[in-house]
Amino acid sequence: MKAVRIHAYEGVPTIEEVDVPPVGAGEVLVKVAAASLNPLDVKLQKGFVHAFFPLAFPYTVGTDLAGTIEAVGADITGWAVGDRVVARTDPTAGGACAASAVVPASYLVRAPDAVSFEMAAGIPTAAGTAWQALHEVAHLKAGQSVLIHAGAGGVGSFAIQYARAAGARVIATASGDGIDIAKRLGADQVIDYRAVDFAAKLSDLDVVLDTIGGETQQRSFGVLRSGGVLASTVQPPDEAFAKAHGVTASFLFHSSDATRLARVVATVAQGTKVLIDRSVPLTGFDAAFAHQASGRARGKIVVDL
Repeated sequence: MKAVRIHAYEGVPTIEEVDVPPVGAGEVLVKVAAASLNPLDVKLQKGFVHAFFPLAFPYTVGTDLAGTIEAVGADITGWAVGDRVVARTDPTAGGACAASAVVPASYLVRAPDAVSFEMAAGIPTAAGTAWQALHEVAHLKAGQSVLIHAGAGGVGSFAIQYARAAGARVIATASGDGIDIAKRLGADQVIDYRAVDFAAKLSDLDVVLDTIGGETQQRSFGVLRSGGVLASTVQPPDEAFAKAHGVTASFLFHSSDATRLARVVATVAQGTKVLIDRSVPLTGFDAAFAHQASGRARGKIVVDL
């Protein structure tokens, strides 16, 4: 079968012919119809998160996938060949960008018939991260105000919709065509971060979802009210800085979780939009991965297997 693999940190992802992986007890073999890329895939390839996710090489790229079960291992109940599924593998395991992938059955979620494989593949990491940040970390409530950085990105596009559905006032940062995208997704206010200093324009917010880090994160503390919450998906916040501003700050460590994944898949079946930047065949992986690394993707990049 074909798979996209790297053989070392900073290695160029290459399409290779490899053996179909064996299926162990408690696992299933999924015929992958579509996989999606995430910023984490670039960080893994470059070795930036080696301390958290040490890779064993050769490594098959990708964690987010959708497809149909083609074989089941021992001790599997509740799943059968032909079932439509969506899953997120552990980052150290990878395996999504391949014709077939072995996935622990405990990570599987049924893909609703109304949700295409392309859309399903775009859900796991981005939607799960947005949901976890807003509902499990920040405990966002109706009537509160939230600033979502990079509102036209993968996580941001889901976060706008989830915050809106929760009854919050939603402010997003974006640029270029991302401004209109964020508005269409439901943001009440969109700030062009290239033209306007969000920190000078906003104050007394309840929640900030930081998907940028660095200086953007530091300036975000100043827009929160005392007792507000900053949740970062990219780097641990400065605890002393947070204490000085009287806010709670957390680094969001997103893990593969079937219960959360089932919840966000259900929201898509009910109307939450999966923002697709582009869908490419496997032969277009190089350009897709470069676009993901550029940081300019509007939503999700999907690889059609």
